[in-house]
Amino acid sequence: MTFHELDDRATIAAFFRRNAEAHVYELGDLDDFDWPHTRWFAWEHDGRLEQVALLYSEPSIPVVIAIAEPPDTSMVSLLEELLPTLPDALYVHVSPPLLDVFRERYTVEAAEPHRKLALARTDILAASAAPVDLLGEDDLLEIDELYRLAYPETWFTPRMLATGRYVGIRYEGRLACVAGVHVHSPTWRVAALGNVATLPELRGRGLARAACAALCLLLLEDGIETIALNVRADNKAAIAAYSLLGFEVATTYWVASLLDPAAAGAPSSPGSSAAPSAPA
Repeated sequence: MTFHELDDRATIAAFFRRNAEAHVYELGDLDDFDWPHTRWFAWEHDGRLEQVALLYSEPSIPVVIAIAEPPDTSMVSLLEELLPTLPDALYVHVSPPLLDVFRERYTVEAAEPHRKLALARTDILAASAAPVDLLGEDDLLEIDELYRLAYPETWFTPRMLATGRYVGIRYEGRLACVAGVHVHSPTWRVAALGNVATLPELRGRGLARAACAALCLLLLEDGIETIALNVRADNKAAIAAYSLLGFEVATTYWVASLLDPAAAGAPSSPGSSAAPSAPA
């Protein structure tokens, strides 16, 4: 068995396509848009890849994504090899048994169980969709103001608008709802919804559900084959709303913020790109 770093996108993609619904973020990060911010680590046995973990460096605090394929034990071995080389402060998205591996070095500052939902039905999207505006850089001030009021903990950066797949619904001339993507790759045919938010005073009207449905239809027109999103396991309203759009649970995992106790400073929250507001 060997631990090594990968740099061939086709090899990485072939591995994750075995279970694309659980690995949309990893597949999306193979795109030119995110690839420069990634490092990929593998555990191999008899010439066959058993596990691959991603270190994503673009946020100010890097993220490790380690969603294990059976058996979990080989991902444990991979992470034990990787652990000494990781940054002092870190976010992780990991299969439930794997959080204990990080405790060998880190203090867990916060941790929350999450679910990854994948679009299993496309035939019911049109019934929920509404007309939307495509949003771009010219709309950035409006978008920032909406997130300030509705979703201040969102993991949004202006560069995400370059995907061309942020949509909004306006109410009485004001941007009332936004739905976007964290990853969008026509090359690898995957997308992950994210940064979904509705102004507090306009929730309960189905705006976010309508925006997400319209966005999914756009993504399908792009040739996207796998659409997924991440949501906290205790966000029952979001899970129920997404189920009405045809999403089903693909896998469960933990999001945690970690700090090496020998280092100064700590992540400010356990937040992940992964916890969109509930469609309302």
